[in-house]
Amino acid sequence: MHKIDFNLVAMTLDVMKYAIDRITVADQPIGHPKSEKELKSLVGETITEKGIGGENAFNLWKEHLSKANVPVDHPRHLAFVPASPSRAAVMFDLVTSASCIHGAYWMEGAGGIYCENEAMRWIVSLTGLPEGAFGVFTSGGTAANLSAIVTARESWRQKEEFKGEKGLIITSIGAHSSIKAMAKVADVDIMLVDSEEKLSGKELTEMIDSLSEAERRRLFAVVATGGTTNAGIIDELDEIADVCERENLWFHVDAAYGGGALAADSVRHLFKGIEKSDSITIDPHKWMFSPYDCGAVIYKQPELAKLAHHQEGSYLEIFNDEGAIGFNPTEYQIQLTRRVRGLPLWFSLAMHGTNTYKEAIERGLELAQIAGKMIEEMDHVELVREPSLSCVLFRRKDWEPQDYREWTYKNHKSGFALVTPTKWKSKSGFETVSRFCFINPDTTEKDIQLILESMI
Repeated sequence: MHKIDFNLVAMTLDVMKYAIDRITVADQPIGHPKSEKELKSLVGETITEKGIGGENAFNLWKEHLSKANVPVDHPRHLAFVPASPSRAAVMFDLVTSASCIHGAYWMEGAGGIYCENEAMRWIVSLTGLPEGAFGVFTSGGTAANLSAIVTARESWRQKEEFKGEKGLIITSIGAHSSIKAMAKVADVDIMLVDSEEKLSGKELTEMIDSLSEAERRRLFAVVATGGTTNAGIIDELDEIADVCERENLWFHVDAAYGGGALAADSVRHLFKGIEKSDSITIDPHKWMFSPYDCGAVIYKQPELAKLAHHQEGSYLEIFNDEGAIGFNPTEYQIQLTRRVRGLPLWFSLAMHGTNTYKEAIERGLELAQIAGKMIEEMDHVELVREPSLSCVLFRRKDWEPQDYREWTYKNHKSGFALVTPTKWKSKSGFETVSRFCFINPDTTEKDIQLILESMI
């Protein structure tokens, strides 16, 4: 299976034709999942002792399996936080895989890591962090948040009095689910400020003041959000930064979704204070138009991350010697083995320029405002709150939770759109509402209008 023959060449051409079609054809179906039983009946056994052959396997993928997925870059996929990788980035993802680069150490991946670092410098420049700040690409926001909190915890434990202590962090209920998941993995406790709106310095101070002496001793970090997944809300970062400085706490900003908006001049002021953070998470595979999977963690003082994540092993010593001439990404996050996942982003930035990125991100912000105005002009729907970043929460008047679910399933099954419900905390409890999240600049005003009209 490692030999080059005619069949391999023919199969490569088939794969390239598929990729070309996927990259160049705009009107792709939205796709719909099938059960495992359905898929088994369509494709049968695919893993056998003698193999089923490349042509047969690829045909099964094209005819059945590929259609049971939901492409996140469809212009009417407005659920969760969708993605819209540029065609240049998708194209260069093929090059990334074909190049077979191990991106952990400079010794093996100097060229690829150089490209990643060029893209990272642009991202870091958006944050306003001081000179010396830098970051590394991860598999996504969860790995980035975990890497940052482990760095914070290990930095805190450098003091003799905290060695062996189980740490405590504070965030809000509006924080991403990965923060709670990450806290379990890092074995730290977490306390939540009971607010889905902006976390303020006042609320954070009140939470800290309410802690027992033992809890205050264990508190080492605060996680603020630079664009909540549910509603695009940006916490009061400047106020939180001041509290963290006063209380000697690590200040981490999870901007996995919203961080792309740092490139947009129209909303950059909303992130005031992010430049005071100790670490930041940003996902280029969300609002920076990179393919999955591509997250990023950035540190004000990267040397603290290196102290936390450096791995020792006799088989790794040569990397340390050779790596002295360059940057070793593995030493700044939790993963040793890694692909050069920032390479497609680099190519897309190099090809199109940062101004084009700014324009595309601004379009997502504009679409949210357009949707908000449409909702205000229609009788059957209303805004839950003003659009924030590219998120729009709205309700269909007189609908119950099941109505939203049935509407979602109907539109998705027909191949029309994927817009899913969420919950929003009001004074009377959690209410089921609908939600748009705009990432794809190819989404049109007509798409928005048709989706809203389908609720009538």
